[in-house]
Amino acid sequence: MIQSYKKVHQLAEKYDAIIIGSGIGSLATGAILAKEGKKVLILERHYTAGGFTHIFKRKGYEWDVGIHYIGEVQRPNSAIRKLFDYVTNGNLKWADMGEVYDRIIIGEQAYDFVKGVDNFKAKMLEYFPEEENAIKQYVDHVFDANKAMGKFYMAKALPDFIGNLAGGMMRKGYLKYASKTTYEVLRSFTENEQLIKVLSGQYGDYGLPPKQSSFAMHASVAKHYFSGGSFPIGGSSQVVETIDPVIEAAGGTILISAEVQEIIIENNIAKGVKMKDGKTLFADMVISGIGVINTYGKLIENSIVAKHGFKDQLKKVTPSVSHACLYLGLNGSPEELKLPKTNLWIYPEHGDHDTCVKNYLDDMNQPFPVVYVSFPSAKDPDWSNRYPGKSTIDIITLVPFKTFAAWEGTRWMKRGADYEALKEKITNRLLDTLFKQLPHLKGKIDHQELSTPLTTQLFVNYDKGEIYGLDHTPDRFNQKFLKPRTPIKQLYLTGQDVVTCGVGGALFAGLLTASAICGKNFMKKIYE
Repeated sequence: MIQSYKKVHQLAEKYDAIIIGSGIGSLATGAILAKEGKKVLILERHYTAGGFTHIFKRKGYEWDVGIHYIGEVQRPNSAIRKLFDYVTNGNLKWADMGEVYDRIIIGEQAYDFVKGVDNFKAKMLEYFPEEENAIKQYVDHVFDANKAMGKFYMAKALPDFIGNLAGGMMRKGYLKYASKTTYEVLRSFTENEQLIKVLSGQYGDYGLPPKQSSFAMHASVAKHYFSGGSFPIGGSSQVVETIDPVIEAAGGTILISAEVQEIIIENNIAKGVKMKDGKTLFADMVISGIGVINTYGKLIENSIVAKHGFKDQLKKVTPSVSHACLYLGLNGSPEELKLPKTNLWIYPEHGDHDTCVKNYLDDMNQPFPVVYVSFPSAKDPDWSNRYPGKSTIDIITLVPFKTFAAWEGTRWMKRGADYEALKEKITNRLLDTLFKQLPHLKGKIDHQELSTPLTTQLFVNYDKGEIYGLDHTPDRFNQKFLKPRTPIKQLYLTGQDVVTCGVGGALFAGLLTASAICGKNFMKKIYE
């Protein structure tokens, strides 16, 4: 008997599929396969399931570590809403964040991103009355890039021989946008650097500033939120809570505290996994949702890695940005504290995004290049039922892994006085940023806790504490190996490396992986 996600569970002799990792890509793949009658075992090394959708509790509070807002679920017929409804049997519910989902703050000036495409354009025109043509071209390009996206990702799910024949044509339209940086595209519409800084003000959602990021990634995020932002009612733990029963209905389970040491491969066929405790588990297929760097770099025997040239492939991609997150617990309800639902994106007054990032990476005493503030307790209408008289805030900023590399290998919560002093310095700077925007919150903080890239490394198992898997550069979108199928038979990939970062990207990776495995167009099925 072993401990599954919610209860003691008897392991089966064999499963149809073993899935490594329990992030949303793995959960979605597992749920779709379960609906096809397959018995799925999801293995999670952490003591709680969900990847970046999990929560943690401390001192009478809970915090969502990865879901801060989701777009397009307000529209019942949108692809992401249909997919969420499919993998949860319609049991995951959403609360709309209201008219203003993001506020871009540059120095003393604030710019609201408002719900609805026409409203968004009108609001931008209020701020930049001389830039009507640029704003229109920008929105048109965002939609054009997203329109071309479908065929690009569909090509990833095709069998190799069909993909080799038709893939080039299917990818071509999207690569026109993916192969250019965000800055290149925006600069082709306007010379107004402030407008460019505002329009790219959500770059923290994918981790790279405009001169480094692919415009396709930027366009994905921008369109995703044009119809507003939403938050899961009951918190992001509801993602696992609503998907778990779908997997269990087909005899599957989510196993926690279950670390995989190696994928068992015989005659170039994936047969199962060897666990860290020495146990072996077998299945007809193995699916990894823990990223290509972890999968190819840690779980596959060296001779097989060499045979398939996986090390050469990994040299073509780079880990994404690492971060620090300050989790705050406050005395007082969201209403009493007048907490907004709107996210705040706070930037230095001077310098473009790339320059601000460079200056900060060269000298961390420079202003933070970006500070993101989220108010999850205000976004969740069920929060006060669970935590009356309490509130929470998340504050996130860029922190390079090298800043904390000296403490790599030390124990969580026991990393020493110098580590704690550095955390306190970052914490105080982030609090100063918060209080500048919301000074009435001074004296209201009951608990504060800073996660660092080492925290992400420990709990999410990303080597350099990265938050978004792989960097979303133009080069990344040209890597054909980032797809569900691998050269090893019955070994598949899912998660944000297959599509793009974030909950939405990883969710659609789950759909692509299930489609590749079953040879079915599940998006078509979901819309039936």
